[in-house]
Amino acid sequence: MKIRLEKDLPVLLIALVSVSALASLPQVESAWNGVKEVYGEQDFGLRILREVMLVVVVGYAALERRFWNGAATGSMFAFLAVVASYALFEVAYALFLDLPLVVPMSGLRVFEYLPLALIGFMTARLGAAETVILKFTSYLRYYIVLQGVLAIAQALWAPPLVGVSILGGGRPFGTFVSPNLFGAAMSTCTLFFALAEAPNVRRWMYATTFLALLSGSRTALLSSFLVLFFQFFSAVRPRDRWALVLPAPALAVGALLLASSPLLSGRDDADPTQDGRITLWQRMLSNNINDMPDLLFGWGLGLGSNTINVLFGAEHFPGQFDSDSLYLFLLNGYGLIGLLAYLVFVWMSAKMSGYPQKGLAMTFIVVAGLPFNLWEYFPQNAMLMFLWGAVVGTARAPNLQPSRATAASYRGYGEQIR
Repeated sequence: MKIRLEKDLPVLLIALVSVSALASLPQVESAWNGVKEVYGEQDFGLRILREVMLVVVVGYAALERRFWNGAATGSMFAFLAVVASYALFEVAYALFLDLPLVVPMSGLRVFEYLPLALIGFMTARLGAAETVILKFTSYLRYYIVLQGVLAIAQALWAPPLVGVSILGGGRPFGTFVSPNLFGAAMSTCTLFFALAEAPNVRRWMYATTFLALLSGSRTALLSSFLVLFFQFFSAVRPRDRWALVLPAPALAVGALLLASSPLLSGRDDADPTQDGRITLWQRMLSNNINDMPDLLFGWGLGLGSNTINVLFGAEHFPGQFDSDSLYLFLLNGYGLIGLLAYLVFVWMSAKMSGYPQKGLAMTFIVVAGLPFNLWEYFPQNAMLMFLWGAVVGTARAPNLQPSRATAASYRGYGEQIR
């Protein structure tokens, strides 16, 4: 078998993303029938497809000889060793607190798609990251058509289980279990269409922004607006960009108020001044940090994981809660040390990278993690993990460019998708 990683990887990535259209079919059918399922009672049968497809992608990449030649470096092994050692320390600490092994293991789910970051890293080292993203977005159009048709139908006629859409029906959920997951996927697709260096994909960027707005998810809408802001910023002459930077804070507040309005959010309880998340975060921080070890090392790896709440129900273990924030999840499971390590790595990724749109990519990742644990949200986590690896990989080899043969194979891409 001939391994062609640069050409085959976009197909594998879109196959992995498309599994989301099958993984939640039982829940989608129930929502269409007006039944809002309790998370703990959901059927997980089809969701194993995600893990199977992930194994296929990683296994195929492992067959690429150049992949191992580039990955087998001292710095890469050192980084992975540090991450693995600290994660094992936190698992031991959770077991010391008499938590079942399944609890800390669920806390390690943030690393489930880390192999995709390694693949993105090596793709960038091979000089093919931009062309892979470009081809991936060409396939992504068909996925958006499927999700868009379903979303508009749901926004018109689906039962309003979690709020009313601007079109009069229920908030759309596409092929996902909730409008928030659907909105997160659409805003991430907006990001990828913006990263593709082809002007004729801008229409798809605006289409996914509309779908994010239709979902009623504030996070999705704000993330999509963030992408559009970066696009406008890059289109303005450098000497005139201050006109966008100065009003940016006011624009962000206005976007939050707009996204929280009953018209767009579809909910009457979406007042940002009375957000349940903020109250939850304050209560968790005040009740669960009892001493310095809790602050430094966390107060129970996995207790803030959605997986544990699904398996055991809310508040089954002392300190268990819905984190509803990546940063609170990290503080809970890995303590201040783990949280600061994550933030430092995000900063280093942007600081050292030679990726053309690193500011947009890393800012999107930072913002998306504020109200949700994005590394548990499929397929958003898979797409963003690959992108993060591509950003870091470009930093490692900034002088490498796609080969002429590879670039030529995609030269006709713009004409093909018009």
